[in-house]
Amino acid sequence: MSATETPSSVEHGPKSTGTLALAVRNLSVYFGKNAAVKNVSLDITARAVTAIIGPSGCGKSTFLRALNRMHELNPEARMEGQIHLFGDDIYSRAVESVTVRRRIGMVFQKSNPFPTMSVFENVTVGLRLNGMRDRKMLAERTEESLRMAALWDEVKDRLNAPAISLSGGQQQRLCIARALAVQPEVLLMDEPASALDPLATAKIEDLIVSLKKDYTIVIVTHNMQQAARASDFTAFFYLGELVECGPTPKIFTSPAQKRTEDYVTGRFG
Repeated sequence: MSATETPSSVEHGPKSTGTLALAVRNLSVYFGKNAAVKNVSLDITARAVTAIIGPSGCGKSTFLRALNRMHELNPEARMEGQIHLFGDDIYSRAVESVTVRRRIGMVFQKSNPFPTMSVFENVTVGLRLNGMRDRKMLAERTEESLRMAALWDEVKDRLNAPAISLSGGQQQRLCIARALAVQPEVLLMDEPASALDPLATAKIEDLIVSLKKDYTIVIVTHNMQQAARASDFTAFFYLGELVECGPTPKIFTSPAQKRTEDYVTGRFG
């Protein structure tokens, strides 16, 4: 931080009168001795889209994975700090990681449908793992999830087809439907459109905007235009630190920090 920058804008993120979905306090994530995320505090508003931006290697994806304890899959990872989901401490010893991931779903950069399963089986796999066996309920939840993912009309006559027979954009929306089927409270998306063509990307962005009526969404993206179009709040990360966050229009038109201005105007990154 330069001498002209003040720390006030990096403490707790966007100020909003809306309900708080996630409260992150003093979060640091380490892989061995390397700190990938450094003392980040950020409030994430419910039923809104928060974009995480920053250059490659700045800790965006690690921060995202810490929100649902996905980073714990790496045996070298450890964290310090606190994260509360609607007031519940998700790192409490009494809380299992599988419970957290049921409440906070995730969609990855590369679409990853289960290749040996049909479209229907992909959507319902989480439900069946959670013990749902009623075929009528599974069918109803499948239609509901595919409709929310704006995919139902395209696949309703192909539910028994292999998931990998779908196009790349359809596969990514299928993965979103799979995440929605277990009815999470928060949906994390790690560059969900980076591998897609412009038309498929536009569908994903429209979907993100429509889903915020019912879900809290946190999206990591390298695409500045995408962040500007699809998000309500934007947080800028650099070298593992949260530099600045706030309403998206302000971050892109009148940021408080020079490093943020330099990044969003393309001077580096």
